[in-house]
Amino acid sequence: MLFKISGTMNYQQLLEQAQDYVLTYYKDHDTSSLIYHNLDHTKDVVAAAIKIANHYQLSDDDFFIVLAAVWFHDLGYMVNIDNHEEKGAELAAKFLEEHHVNKKHIDLVANCIMATRMPQAPKTLLEEIVCDADLFHLGTDDFKEKDKLLFKEINLMHHADLNKQQWREKTIKFLESHSYHTDYCKVLLNDTKEKNLEELKKKWEKEEKEQQKEEEKKRGKEEKKLHKEETKFGATVIEDHEHAAEVDEEKPEGKKKKDKDKDEKPEKGIETMFRISSSNHQRLSDMADKKAHIMITVNSIILSAIISLVLRRLNEYGYLIIPSFILLTVSLLAMTFSILSTRPSIPNGVFTKADLEEKKVNLLFFGNFYKMKLEDFNYGMQMMMEDKDFLYGSLIKDLYAQGVVLGRKYHLLRIAYNIFMFGLIVAVVAFIIASAFFSHTTAVI
Repeated sequence: MLFKISGTMNYQQLLEQAQDYVLTYYKDHDTSSLIYHNLDHTKDVVAAAIKIANHYQLSDDDFFIVLAAVWFHDLGYMVNIDNHEEKGAELAAKFLEEHHVNKKHIDLVANCIMATRMPQAPKTLLEEIVCDADLFHLGTDDFKEKDKLLFKEINLMHHADLNKQQWREKTIKFLESHSYHTDYCKVLLNDTKEKNLEELKKKWEKEEKEQQKEEEKKRGKEEKKLHKEETKFGATVIEDHEHAAEVDEEKPEGKKKKDKDKDEKPEKGIETMFRISSSNHQRLSDMADKKAHIMITVNSIILSAIISLVLRRLNEYGYLIIPSFILLTVSLLAMTFSILSTRPSIPNGVFTKADLEEKKVNLLFFGNFYKMKLEDFNYGMQMMMEDKDFLYGSLIKDLYAQGVVLGRKYHLLRIAYNIFMFGLIVAVVAFIIASAFFSHTTAVI
């Protein structure tokens, strides 16, 4: 199929010429250091852009703009790494000008390329499609392999000298901050992207634990060696305010040290328990928010489709009135409960001196102090840090409050998913029955 441009040239031919230009450009330049941002990456982005553009059924003009942008978007890497988007846009503009493309189209192509600059901030649907196509792999099973290639390229081209653990940490932060712009990519890729993120976090945590074990092992060997040297010479140097101590005092001191270690070990265990529990609660809360976001996005698409496509034509297909309103009700209820599960509730943000003295307030939660003055908050924190019972009591309250909020979230989210699952089944059955038994009836006027 040919797409006309200016009445003299077709888009299909122009895109083929653009492809040939890009292939030749890669061939004529040294790309040995471009382990990730190479021709294979460009081809992958083009394929992703075609998939997204087809979903949105873009016009011929818009389809051409998107594909022209993705072919040229990383060509600037061979000119200037730091400003590769700008150089890529310049190369695209030069090519399109030579082929007599109008300035409006050239500017739109350049804008799409510039929108891929990090952090991405697309302003139009076309820019969103190009940005999502560029990072399409984040939500695919190819993510691991692509991430390894990018890691090697960064170290090679930027002389970063990052180790694998440092790179994992950077990638985790990037994935946590990234979000797809088009609804299509959110629905299609978010689940796999979250799966990739969780696997990366597990690897990072495992490596951290192994490093800690190695450090503890090394520290233990050093302490053992030091202890042997002290035993060999028959005494240890003990400094006090008088700078002197009897050798006979060495044994009681050792006993005190052992007692101190025994006291410290339970405290460390308690701190670890609180830290792990709080981290687990936070992770479960993030998972609930992401599940709610998926439910809201999916039902938004369903609602927009029903309102824009189905309701307008019910006068022609009267037998679809009941199934349509069933699906409309299901989507609306599922979205409502999903929103309720993520809607925050904040306390009044004030505490009194009596609350501090009676140890009733939990200063670890911002909702209990955000309206207080800094002096009052500082006074309360100092009091809590000096009182061990107050501190642990606050940690217990904070952990309990997290659990209550988490329970409410998952309860509402379960209702939303049940409504969506069973409601969707009922709606589909209703559509089948209506189509099978009532499609022959006359349209409702």
